[in-house]
Amino acid sequence: PTTLFVVPAAGGPARPVIPDYRYSFDQATWSPGGRSILANVNMGVHTELFEIDVGSRHARQLTDGAHYIPPGWALVPGAGQVVFQLDEPTRFGDVWTMPIGGDRATPRRVTAVFDALERQIALPRQEKVEWKGADGATVEGILFYPVGYQPGRRFPLVVQMHGGPMESDKFGGGAGLLLNYVPVLAGKGYAVLRPNYRGSSGYGAAFSRDVVNGYFHNMASDIMAGIDHLIQMGVADPDRLVAMGWSAGGTLVNKLVTMTDRFKVASAGAAISNWTSLYGQTDNTSFRRTWFGGTPWQKNARMDLFWNNSPLKDVANVKTPVLLFAGESDTRVPMAQSIEMYRALRSNGVPTVLDIAPREPHLWGDLRHLLFKANTELEWFEKYAMGRTYVWEKAPDGSKPGSH
Repeated sequence: PTTLFVVPAAGGPARPVIPDYRYSFDQATWSPGGRSILANVNMGVHTELFEIDVGSRHARQLTDGAHYIPPGWALVPGAGQVVFQLDEPTRFGDVWTMPIGGDRATPRRVTAVFDALERQIALPRQEKVEWKGADGATVEGILFYPVGYQPGRRFPLVVQMHGGPMESDKFGGGAGLLLNYVPVLAGKGYAVLRPNYRGSSGYGAAFSRDVVNGYFHNMASDIMAGIDHLIQMGVADPDRLVAMGWSAGGTLVNKLVTMTDRFKVASAGAAISNWTSLYGQTDNTSFRRTWFGGTPWQKNARMDLFWNNSPLKDVANVKTPVLLFAGESDTRVPMAQSIEMYRALRSNGVPTVLDIAPREPHLWGDLRHLLFKANTELEWFEKYAMGRTYVWEKAPDGSKPGSH
């Protein structure tokens, strides 16, 4: 996790503001007077603003709710206010202000951009869910109920896995709203689970460092335990499960389909298939070196870790139809990784398609490509999980999405 340190301006050793703090810091700044620090803290499925007294190392929570406060907020000393956004289940980013320096601070919303959202659109209900991993550790995530949810009736479940893996899914729309289009899935009758599996941030150092020296230690079992929990709740239909993810989430999808055939269909975007070849393709290996004890090129490299954690190792087990997406200009997880997975699946007779978006980097931004991705996924989800025909949504100009 991201830990907050202070360093003397004249030089000297850095020291943590709060030693052994469980949560992660997303952003921080000195308060007027220099005695305390205002910080945005990742607490798993939500983020909150804290004021930290540097002398006493006491952290006072200033906000509390089912929301995400994205980095980019600003402290305005002259006005005695902090200005920030709240991403909430029915408001995806209105601006709020809050006075600083007093004993009690009450946030105040100052924009009404999303007034019509809940009134005009049927949005899914969001709820934090908790379950136990295979080793007894507590794991949590956000459950989005399908629109028109009725207790006692089971619904198809889409499991969406975040990237990083040192990130976490939270309440609200999220930064990847167009990539994940949860409201659309819920509107079509799918429940959506966004699990904060082992390796996620916001749950302490041991939780996020579970990926060190082997990567896939508890990720997959955390996901499957979460699915079983929703089945036990009576929400998820065990015969209509869908897996989708991007970046580290897509890599986890690739791994899961080699371990189980419980998913009717899967979608993996910007995903890794071969950790060894990735090292010769990617623009960054620094943080990945902690996952595998170094590089595959060094003397006495742990090649067993690289290969045992590569989805290609067990790709012969895959029976699930798999969609693959890659960006032509992705330097973080180059499209060669998806090509390797595609060729392996295709040679083994597994239904698969690889779509490569021109010009796109690791995170896609062209709305036409994002609409093409959503249409393609929905077509496959409806076919393999629901047995239904899907009619593609058209781009605003009437052309076929992705045709430019």
